[in-house]
Amino acid sequence: MARYAQGHKEESRARIVEAVGRGFRKQGYGGIGVDGLAREAGVTHGAFYGHFRSKAEAFGAAVAEGLRELRQAVEGLRAEHGKGWLRTFAAFYMGYKRTCDLGDACTLPSLSAEIERADPASRAAYETELQGVMKAVAAGLPEGTGAEREARAWVLLALLSGGVTLARAVPTEATSEQIATAVQRAVEVIAGGG
Repeated sequence: MARYAQGHKEESRARIVEAVGRGFRKQGYGGIGVDGLAREAGVTHGAFYGHFRSKAEAFGAAVAEGLRELRQAVEGLRAEHGKGWLRTFAAFYMGYKRTCDLGDACTLPSLSAEIERADPASRAAYETELQGVMKAVAAGLPEGTGAEREARAWVLLALLSGGVTLARAVPTEATSEQIATAVQRAVEVIAGGG
């Protein structure tokens, strides 16, 4: 019997978590079942259940991973763009993340409302990862105490997430673009010129 290389199970799980996250973002928690999630991941039911005990557990893992990816993106933009990171981030978020396929959308606006109905473990994981995103944003803000930067980071995350949600929901590109432009301007004001 052939043995898998070390790390194969972790790589396989990461690929499956990414795929189920895409499935949940496209169809919502209630809109996709284990059949659809397994199909999205290109695995059998048995393989799905080899990684997750339930659809709810897969949802929690996908949401937590999506927020980790957001934190890593913020940290990467801060490292790459220095003081101009937030303008770049807001433009990307209100540009590509507003117009991309739902499967590629950001977890924060796509699944936050759904996490309210999730199990306590998933909600706790969400909060932990969201705190990490907030701290990554706060660390890149100019001036103010730590508490002041954290407060502004919460406002910025809510503004960007809510802005994307509204801009994606309207049927006309003109209104969507108007929302995106207003949000980007507000981000600069709230950030303190960041």
